[in-house]
Amino acid sequence: METKKLYYDNAFLREFDATVISCQQEKKNYLVVLDQTAFYPEGGGQPCDYGTLGGAKVTDVHEKDGVIVHTCNKPLEEGETVHGEIDWTRRFDHMQQHSGEHIVSGMLCSAYHCDNVGFHLGNDTVVIDYNADIPWEGVLEIERRANQYIWENHDFVVQWPTAEELKALPYRSKKELSGAVRITSFPGADMCACCGTHVEKSGQVGLVKFIGWQKFRDGVRLELLCGQRALSYLAQNWEQNRVIGQALSVKTDKTAAAVERLQNELQEVKARCAAMEEAAFARIADENRHRGDVLLIEKAMSPDAARRLCDMVSKTAGGRCAVFAGESGSYKYAVIHPGQDIRGFIKEMNAALNGRGGGRDGFAQGSAACDEDTIRKFFGTL
Repeated sequence: METKKLYYDNAFLREFDATVISCQQEKKNYLVVLDQTAFYPEGGGQPCDYGTLGGAKVTDVHEKDGVIVHTCNKPLEEGETVHGEIDWTRRFDHMQQHSGEHIVSGMLCSAYHCDNVGFHLGNDTVVIDYNADIPWEGVLEIERRANQYIWENHDFVVQWPTAEELKALPYRSKKELSGAVRITSFPGADMCACCGTHVEKSGQVGLVKFIGWQKFRDGVRLELLCGQRALSYLAQNWEQNRVIGQALSVKTDKTAAAVERLQNELQEVKARCAAMEEAAFARIADENRHRGDVLLIEKAMSPDAARRLCDMVSKTAGGRCAVFAGESGSYKYAVIHPGQDIRGFIKEMNAALNGRGGGRDGFAQGSAACDEDTIRKFFGTL
C-alpha cells in the first residue's frame, strides 16, 4: 500500500497523526512506515525532512515504490496512532530554496534556450548547472527579474494532467514524460515536472541572490541563495562592509574605491621597501667580499628575500653562503655554494638543526627549528 503524501495536499502542514503500518529494526535505527505522512522524502535534488514521530527522532526519510520509510532512533508499535512534527525551519528553508530555483531556472532557460542539467540543494547554497554559456551580467539581469516576480506575489500552481493534456503543456524538461506527472508552475516564470515541496505564493521566497559563477563543462555552474539564506548572507556582508568603512573612514558605498586606493598605496610602499632591501643586500654583499664561507643570521624575512641575499653574498664572498632569517626556534634558510654539490652538507645540517628542506645545483632552501647558538655551533665546527 502506498503512503498517502500529506505534503502534496498541504506543504505548510507542520503536524499530523498517522497509523504505524510497520516498524523494522536496522542496526541501531528503526524503519517506520505510516499510512500517511507529512515528512518529505529525499528526492528531486531536495533533502528530506527531519522532525519527531511519536517521541522518536526522524533522521532520514526516503521513498521506494510509493512507500515512504522514516528512519527513527526509537521503535514505534505497529497499529498505534502516532503524532508527527516536522522540523519547520528546515522544511521552509528547503521550500524557499527550491521555489526560488524554479523561478530563476525558468527565466534562465527561457532567455538562453538551455536546460538545467544539475541541481543540488545543499546545507549552505543551491548549486545549479546549465548547458549554456550564460554571462555573469545575464545572470544578474535574471536575478533582478526574478526578484521583481517574487515581490509581485504570484500563485504557485500544481497540475496532474492527463496524457493528452501533458502533451500540450509547455513544461521545461530534458526528456519526454509519461504516466502520473506532477506539473508545478509559477505562471509567467516557470513550468516543470517536480516532486518537491514549494511555497504557496512567490512572495514567500522573499528574495534570490546569486553568489557564484564558474565555467562548467559546456555551460556554467551557479550558486544561489534564497529567502532567509539570502537575507543572512547580505546582512553579514553589509556588516563586514560597515566595519571596513569605519576602518577606512568612508561611507559604506565608498569602500571599494577606498580599498583600491589603499592597495595602490601599499604597492608603492612595497616598491620602496624592495628598493631599500636591495640596497641593504648589496651593502652586506660588499662587506663580505672575498671572505669565502659566510654565515648570516638575520631578522625574519620572506624565503625569497633570504634566497636573494644569499645569492648576492655568495657571488662576492667566493665561497659557501648560508642565510638564516627569523628568530630563535624558527628560521628560514638559504644555502648557496656555486658549482658545488651540497646535498650531503644540507642533509647533515638538517639533522643537526632540526631542519627540513633541500635543493640541487649548489642551492638549498628550507626551515630550521633551533636557536641561534645551535646554528653558530654547527657552522663553527666546520
